[in-house]
Amino acid sequence: MKKWIIGMTLFFGSYTQAQTIYSVDYESQSTVKVFVVKYESQADLKVYKVKYESQVGDNNGKWFFVDYASRAKVKVFFVDYESRADIKIFFVGYESQAGWRNNNKRHLLY
Repeated sequence: MKKWIIGMTLFFGSYTQAQTIYSVDYESQSTVKVFVVKYESQADLKVYKVKYESQVGDNNGKWFFVDYASRAKVKVFFVDYESRADIKIFFVGYESQAGWRNNNKRHLLY
């Protein structure tokens, strides 16, 4: 029973941080380098910024930006050139538009 409780705590603890994002100041601090593209068709991931942390999804493009690096699951650095990015994102206006266009890069945000 004790192992089950510990396992569930770890599972739900990681789930609540699934897409919590912190934008770092230096590339060396990042988990993933991100480039924001001008057109949706160029993106690997379409991102919707949610208003509340409870709205984040499980790697489905719904991001909540946290104020402290220690609270983030992923630390991103926004690069100036597409060629330096690990993933290309496009910010969408509606939650239903969020999601992966290139599933080959999905592992970068786990």
